[in-house]
Amino acid sequence: MKINVIDGHSLKNMIINGAYELERNKEMVNALNVFPVPDGDTGTNMSATMMSAVTELNKVTNENIKAVVDAASMGTLMGARGNSGVILSQLIRGFAKFLKDKEKVSTKDFALALKEGVATAYKAVMKPTEGTILTVSRESADKAIEIAKHTSDFEEFLTQVCKAAEQSLNKTPEILPVLKQANVVDAGGMGLLVIYKGMLKYIIEGKVEEIKKDFETKKEEKVIVQDVFNTEDIKFAYCTEFFIKTKGADPDKFKNKIEHLGDSMVVVGTEELIKVHIHTNNPGIVLEEALKVGELMKIKIDNMKEQHRHIVDEEEKIEVKSEAKQEEKEYGIVTVAMGEGITNIFKDLGADFVIEGGQTMNPSTQDILSAINSINAKNIFVLPNNSNIILAAEQARDLSNKNVYVVPTKSIPQGVTALVSFDYDASPDENFEALCEVIKTVKTGQVTFAVRDTVFNDVEVKEGNKIAIANGKLIEASEDLEEITLKLIDTLVDENSQLITVFYGNGITEEDAEVLQGKLEEKYKNLDVTIYYGGQPLYYYLISVE
Repeated sequence: MKINVIDGHSLKNMIINGAYELERNKEMVNALNVFPVPDGDTGTNMSATMMSAVTELNKVTNENIKAVVDAASMGTLMGARGNSGVILSQLIRGFAKFLKDKEKVSTKDFALALKEGVATAYKAVMKPTEGTILTVSRESADKAIEIAKHTSDFEEFLTQVCKAAEQSLNKTPEILPVLKQANVVDAGGMGLLVIYKGMLKYIIEGKVEEIKKDFETKKEEKVIVQDVFNTEDIKFAYCTEFFIKTKGADPDKFKNKIEHLGDSMVVVGTEELIKVHIHTNNPGIVLEEALKVGELMKIKIDNMKEQHRHIVDEEEKIEVKSEAKQEEKEYGIVTVAMGEGITNIFKDLGADFVIEGGQTMNPSTQDILSAINSINAKNIFVLPNNSNIILAAEQARDLSNKNVYVVPTKSIPQGVTALVSFDYDASPDENFEALCEVIKTVKTGQVTFAVRDTVFNDVEVKEGNKIAIANGKLIEASEDLEEITLKLIDTLVDENSQLITVFYGNGITEEDAEVLQGKLEEKYKNLDVTIYYGGQPLYYYLISVE
């Protein structure tokens, strides 16, 4: 039976089935990582982003098109992980924007919505790179518009869109030489194709292909109370949360309307759906203001004083935060770290909030936004410490109502240097400019192991080899860990070098690290050599040369 139009129920199930298809195939997508490292995570990031949309979609009861696309857009926006996840969230944001006023969706509508998604994603990326998910989305959307001129049948339409996406994907190695040398296609583009295929499956089979695994998002980390908390310190007693369904409302204008009614306020969203969180003594007044903007959904009001009185868990006491408890300080710092040792180093250097993640799990936009909003400071500096987290950090910055600076640190060593260099007496702009410059002086090395055979940068790599990465480039492969580590450091050191810092991972003993330190001190007598326990997974050593 031909399907010429889809309603909200079908669109909801198409998106969910696309997400489930990606979840089933995320390891295949991960395996396309250009580097043969054990933490290729494009599939994981894109899947987590889509599963966040599924969580929101499963809450939708009124299955009209607007409610469905708003839920998908908000879910992916807040759940976006990694660069691929952020780009995917922007594709869906534009897709949703085009379809929000539709009662039914034709193939022409769907194609134009894909095109709007592409435009939104390209605007969101400062320097779009072709040969990636952007190329696959753009070329398949262009083709979709042509296809829709010739067919109104969704099965035929999506079949050809998938074919176009696959053809575009197969050309990515010709656009990006690193893909060709690694003998892989772009992982993000593959992830998008898998989502499209999942949508097509729903159209063909008429059902969502369920998955067995529990995909509830991880519970937010509880904050441990260090002192007995006096409920009288809670200035605003009612934690009030809700969504507003609107038609063209401005989230910033609504935020300005209610900001005098409380604290700990977060107002984020789009012109169609606004999410509100505020601590207030007058939830009724807040809700009255919200009703002037649109229809209210998912209202939740908790009495924080009453909650605190009933906390009986002696192992973990959840802190009821109050912005009024302490005077707002000038600076707050959020950083991302992997490994117990590195986390402790960041805390010792003054980080207010350390998000667990990095190479093995990129934090979501929501994770970063929650960290930003947990700090009572006028200016928040975010150190992503990974090139794949920068876009999510910038997205969190744009959603926050605080004054946030994202310093584009691409590695743990750059993050450490930035924190060491932070000047609490300087202005925010002076600090930002200085940190952006100082991180450029840091040379970063990583030693890990290969998960597949490949040739990269003319280096032949065998599965299981130890591999050395210098400033983002694979430079050496060997079976000898010590040998390859020494070669890597030798590559990083030049006549201007003064300091070598090594963070050893949880697979390296303290004795092994001390032996390495001794050899480095013997070889580089004029340089300071420092070894720290990092405890990072998968990476034997993280190295900084300054």
